[in-house]
Amino acid sequence: MDAIDRRILAILQADLTISIAEISEQVHLSPTPCWRRIQRLEQEGVITGRVALVAPEKIGLGLTVFVSIVTGDHSKDWLERFANAVSAMPEVMDIHRMAGDVDYMLRVVVADMAAYDAFYKTLIEAIPLKNVTSRFAMVRLKSTTAYPIPPAAPRD
Repeated sequence: MDAIDRRILAILQADLTISIAEISEQVHLSPTPCWRRIQRLEQEGVITGRVALVAPEKIGLGLTVFVSIVTGDHSKDWLERFANAVSAMPEVMDIHRMAGDVDYMLRVVVADMAAYDAFYKTLIEAIPLKNVTSRFAMVRLKSTTAYPIPPAAPRD
């Protein structure tokens, strides 16, 4: 991936509705090579999807909970069952396997405390867990889906 690919990615992360003509102008390419680069980035899995970003509170999902999970079972079978069960829960926005004193961290978005309680009961019934700790977000100070694009490595 060269510097032009990286600039294209930064532009698309900021606004996917921008036209190919505008992108190509910003990266100093003609539209056809610019479009080919975007297609290649999709084929290579660098661009993984195109979505609309939604304000959760505007659709009734006003509570974000960070759920730390500790398990007593680290087997491949347990991990597969856990990943399948938690991935199927629509409230779970992110699942991370962690290093340190917590094994997994989830970001869960629900309407309110009653909805979280229902989610929690479903979670603990789905698979054996040693410890579940919930942390409730009071205010979202920053939220972004745009990754910082590192500069291209210098060529020899």
